[in-house]
Amino acid sequence: MASGVLKCPIPPALKDPIFSSPSSRNHFTLLDQSNLQFRTHLSVSFQNPSVRQLRIDCQYSQTEQLSESPPATREEAILQAKTSLSGSLSKPLNNPRLAGKLKKVKQPRFRVEIPVVDDSPESLTQLAFDVLTDLPIKRKGSPAAKILILWPNAVLAEQAMKATKSDGLQNSDLSVVLQKEEESATLLSSADVVVFFTPYQSQLQTMRAVANAVYPKPLVVFNPKWSYEEESEFGDQLGTFAGSFDVAYSFMGLEVRGILSRRKGVVLKKGGPESGEGWVVSVEENGELKVITRFKKRPTVGEVENVLYNVMAVNSPVTKSVKFVRDLVSNVTRKK
Repeated sequence: MASGVLKCPIPPALKDPIFSSPSSRNHFTLLDQSNLQFRTHLSVSFQNPSVRQLRIDCQYSQTEQLSESPPATREEAILQAKTSLSGSLSKPLNNPRLAGKLKKVKQPRFRVEIPVVDDSPESLTQLAFDVLTDLPIKRKGSPAAKILILWPNAVLAEQAMKATKSDGLQNSDLSVVLQKEEESATLLSSADVVVFFTPYQSQLQTMRAVANAVYPKPLVVFNPKWSYEEESEFGDQLGTFAGSFDVAYSFMGLEVRGILSRRKGVVLKKGGPESGEGWVVSVEENGELKVITRFKKRPTVGEVENVLYNVMAVNSPVTKSVKFVRDLVSNVTRKK
């Protein structure tokens, strides 16, 4: 898979834009413009390399209207993700099904995409804790829901175990979580929500086994290492499983290049499936992001291309290229 690097398109008028890489703040960098594989990347810059807890309180209301504005700061992105995810999880956590009284119910599964500037253990664990610590969800009769984070390898799991300071979060290594039956049974049974954090495609079979073991508890996949477009190539079983996670929050950067001009934009999804919120496409105009269209379902690359080509055609008779970069967790270089 070819790698691409994209810095988040934050208009100059927005304050404190910290989603760009250290080398540049207000434009994209595409290392290989000839690459037509489409990937998405939002660069979230962590100014302090050490893992720290950032408490962001949010309250969710079923009637609350989420803003269509994309996040302008790291804290804003985390707040949007927390609000969307908590809203998605609140209903299944507080509507228990009676075993034996109903047909087998669909397991709640959600997907969150908040790409980061690098995939170091410190950055990834910090992002996990900032989003999942004090998430305003709870089960009836219990003070707060317990969240189990399953990391893709031992290095990340150990880093998370050392850094976690919340009683509501547990951490384990996805690659070995099912190897010790007694320990894994206790760990999985104690969790109200299971989060797969940055899992690899090669771990989908293990994820399916975990999903069956904790059924019907909710699952969340956070920044998977595969793209949405690749899921059709995984085969019937794994492809169906990977595609069964409804998007609760996603932010995708876009760029359209003309001969003499360049436009930046975003595709944003917030609120989860229950909110009725669609996919909002915004394009930069006069230093601000302007909503140009909405999709009820996740748009394909072709659909987004058509929208952006039409926007560019207004000001430029020739559109050179459209880039829809999707690389959820990648290293950002300092090259321009």
